[in-house]
Amino acid sequence: MPAYALLLRPAANRLYSKGAAALNTAELAVLNQRALHGVLHAVEPTVIAGVEYVRFASEDALSADAIGQLSNLSSAFALFRIADDTDAGLVPVPLTPVAYLDDDLLTIQRYKGKTNEQFTKLLVNVTLAASARATDWPGQRLRILDPVCGRGTSLNQGLVYGFDVDGIEIDRAAYDAYQTFLVTWLKDKRFKHQVHTMPLRRETKVVGRRLEIVFARDKDEYKADDVQRVRLANDDTTHAADLYRKPVFDAVIADLPYGVQHASRAKPDARTRRPDELLEAALDAWVGAMKPRAAIGLSWNTKVLKRDALVDLLIRHGLVESTIDGAHFEHRVDQSITRDLVVAVKPA
Repeated sequence: MPAYALLLRPAANRLYSKGAAALNTAELAVLNQRALHGVLHAVEPTVIAGVEYVRFASEDALSADAIGQLSNLSSAFALFRIADDTDAGLVPVPLTPVAYLDDDLLTIQRYKGKTNEQFTKLLVNVTLAASARATDWPGQRLRILDPVCGRGTSLNQGLVYGFDVDGIEIDRAAYDAYQTFLVTWLKDKRFKHQVHTMPLRRETKVVGRRLEIVFARDKDEYKADDVQRVRLANDDTTHAADLYRKPVFDAVIADLPYGVQHASRAKPDARTRRPDELLEAALDAWVGAMKPRAAIGLSWNTKVLKRDALVDLLIRHGLVESTIDGAHFEHRVDQSITRDLVVAVKPA
């Protein structure tokens, strides 16, 4: 039975790097069950010559499709076939990740409170794996929503994957910062693009702003309408039903307020840092914008909301939890935040 070792990409955050092997093992468990039909065995963190890897065996030599799936793991840096049982020889296996755009779109931005981009990619990956459209890309362009998008880390990951992305962000400074960053990035890359901005009105009153950016990597793609779209609303996410009156999204990705730094408006006259209050106010609107059998992936701080309570809340709003045996993602972010994630699916 062929054996392999996955070398993990270094992470700038020391705590995240410390737990990366366990997180990648859990992510690989999801990928194995959802996309690889259980062909991988004995998936576990290991150390070879003092370096952390994730080791696993395969029933047969990995196919090109399987290697492509493994290439998109959130911390995948290099893949090796183990030449013998002693780990004495590592034979490189070229990775083929999906990357429509350069990954500096993800790494350039640095600001307080930014979600680690490797974790964002992990959250996107495990959410897509539960969606009915998981096997449709990169052949088809998917559309994803981050209803509390901040300064756009998850949106940028979606763009790198070739998706159309939508975001809702109540904070005007974060909205403006993301618009400035993305437009500057597109100009620096010399991508053909158009930017459309407009007021957002509700009951004849201006309540925020809307942004749409249409772009392509070159003029030929643009002329052929092979374009990606970014739609951003500076609005209260509880009004998502006003923004999206039909089910249009293949997945919803959200890094919920941690109850520490981030805040989102759950009521017209108050801000809340509690993820349960936000979800009670906004979840029906988010689910209404999801296509049947689309998936929603949420990360949150377990110190302010227990997992069982969150799962019960999702079920009450008509979703079905998607679980994988052995896939545990809980990890420490700092002294006040222990982060976990949950994925649920909208029934057909």
